[in-house]
Amino acid sequence: MIYRKTKNIRAIQLLLGHSNLESTVRYLGVELDDALDVAENTEI
Repeated sequence: MIYRKTKNIRAIQLLLGHSNLESTVRYLGVELDDALDVAENTEI
């Protein structure tokens, strides 16, 4: 739900405690390229 509203994959990664962004991407079921674009353009 948070990802759908914010598109902030990095925040979700931190909230879930994942050390690897790919784990978060798999968990959320989003496309890796889309997730990386969002993560690179997001500051927290």
